[in-house]
Amino acid sequence: MKNLIVDFRIAKEEKEYLISRGYNLLICPPSKLLCDVECGHPDMLMHISGNNIIVHQDMDSDFIQKLILQNYKVYKSKLTLKTDYPYNIFLNCLSLSNLFIHSINFTDPAVLSFCKDKNLINVKQGYTKCSTCIVNDHAIITSDISISKALTINKIDVLLIPPGDILLPGMNYGFIGGATGLIENNVLAFYGHLDYYLYGKEVLAFLKKHNVEPVFLRNGKLIDRGSIFRV
Repeated sequence: MKNLIVDFRIAKEEKEYLISRGYNLLICPPSKLLCDVECGHPDMLMHISGNNIIVHQDMDSDFIQKLILQNYKVYKSKLTLKTDYPYNIFLNCLSLSNLFIHSINFTDPAVLSFCKDKNLINVKQGYTKCSTCIVNDHAIITSDISISKALTINKIDVLLIPPGDILLPGMNYGFIGGATGLIENNVLAFYGHLDYYLYGKEVLAFLKKHNVEPVFLRNGKLIDRGSIFRV
């Protein structure tokens, strides 16, 4: 059975849809060290590098044990999460097959140790993963200009969309990366439906260009739940 890591606040409808497709859901527990908005977001609490999962050093021990029982190698971060930026973003990194993108000065050393063979790209945006939807290793969607410029230079096909129109309760808006996740190499899941998104047509056209199928976990506006991680 294939595993997905999701925010503990995943809606019942979203949860049931993924289970109906044969996925086992690993529910990411919240951290009291982060603000309520992002406390359960997987992309704030861990970073995936192959079969290695780097979790924040205060991660719930029962959840770590669940990961170990699924045969993942689990490592703890060197840094401790804090509420305020930039001390909350050290795991919120973007990793493609041969590129690692983050605000490198704030990246956790444990993460960097697994990515040292990749081309390290420094960007201003510390919320790198939640700002970026991975379509494949050669294509991404983002609303962040610094990420767009850096990846375009590195020959990644980028769809740059305006910010906004994605729900993130407690904040003005959320991000496209946090509202999505690849659940198969060519299947991209959305927390919500592109019919309710201002830039849905542009996103659909971009996915079609790259032969990636969108699946919608429920009807309604997109909501940022801190990415879906396939592990």
